[in-house]
Amino acid sequence: MTDHTTGLAMRELVILVLVAAVVVWPFCRVYSRAGWSPWVGLLMVIPLVNLITLWVFAYAQWPALQGQPRP
Repeated sequence: MTDHTTGLAMRELVILVLVAAVVVWPFCRVYSRAGWSPWVGLLMVIPLVNLITLWVFAYAQWPALQGQPRP
């Protein structure tokens, strides 16, 4: 008898990594363009931490905009 659960788990893991990459990559780009570390984008895959990070990002000073007038 063969065990098919390993193949299924591997396939699910590959799908999970692909979905995480599709979610994380744009956030890494946005954070880096705002002057933040692009590694902050990795927090987007952690539930609740992602919401807190977005709130902090929305109201924090962006290093890339230092010295520019605020609208």
